[in-house]
Amino acid sequence: MNRELSLEFVRVTEAAAIACGHLVGRGDKNGADGLAVDAMRAAFDTVNIKGTVVIGEGEMDEAPMLYIGEEVGAGGPEVDIAVDPIEGTNLVAKGQNGAIAVIAIAPRGCLLHAPDMYMDKIAVGPRAKGCIDINAPMSENLARVAKAMDRKVSDLNVVLLDRERHYGLMDEIRKAGARISLITDGDVNPIVECCIEGSGVHMYVGKGGAPEGVLGAAAVKCLGGDMQARLVPEDEAQVQRCLKMGIADVNKVLTLDDLVKGDDCMFTATAITNCNMLNGLRYFGDGVRTHTISARYKTGTVRFVDAIHSLDRKVLAVKL
Repeated sequence: MNRELSLEFVRVTEAAAIACGHLVGRGDKNGADGLAVDAMRAAFDTVNIKGTVVIGEGEMDEAPMLYIGEEVGAGGPEVDIAVDPIEGTNLVAKGQNGAIAVIAIAPRGCLLHAPDMYMDKIAVGPRAKGCIDINAPMSENLARVAKAMDRKVSDLNVVLLDRERHYGLMDEIRKAGARISLITDGDVNPIVECCIEGSGVHMYVGKGGAPEGVLGAAAVKCLGGDMQARLVPEDEAQVQRCLKMGIADVNKVLTLDDLVKGDDCMFTATAITNCNMLNGLRYFGDGVRTHTISARYKTGTVRFVDAIHSLDRKVLAVKL
């Protein structure tokens, strides 16, 4: 993929974030999501790619656009696209931290076509690469990560979704001596943060959405971290869905290279609300300031793009 595409993808996530920004804290998660989807879809049409959505808003009969299998772009290299126009719709509706507009892109056939079901995940940053084992006890994983990072286990901060299904995992982590930060929604953002020095996040673990797992894996790969995952189908129908999507072994431990194949992927996320390492949207008069992370695996480049948009002159994908 041409490196100039990275800035085009920044424009795509910026468009989605700006479109829904005025609904932050307004309690309308569906309205915000609709605006972000419309803007992201329109922005993709300006990018010189021939993209296929492999992770999106759902099947064609469930979503009017950015549905799985939809083709987007103005023509160019064939790529897989994973999107979440708002990762954390509840966070946007409630005005809470951690909401992002996010996309991942890789050459055709390189992103796992993850079905919409649960996925167990464990992710760490570059210093702990090669130290995790999703099948090992948490105490063992924490000890390995602490040693690799030259820290005590008590120095580690582990992020999990605040769900009843994680209560046992929380007990294991606390008994091992590590700290926990609980989040209410949106696990892509903390997966990104555990790969960035200074974020205060050292590990992400737990069961969340499989599509979000692929988005997170693209970020981890670009940022030099490590991740393992395993699909968790809840019934035979979900098992059959995995088989239909080409996943022959639903119990397989998925490595980073299973989730995102090849040597050229890109990850882009624009903050809608404040995150540990990104500032949320800031409005002033006829303008808005955005903050975006843009990463590319092939070169190892990670950019933080701080941009000011003049809304009285900017042609927006959707009318605010």
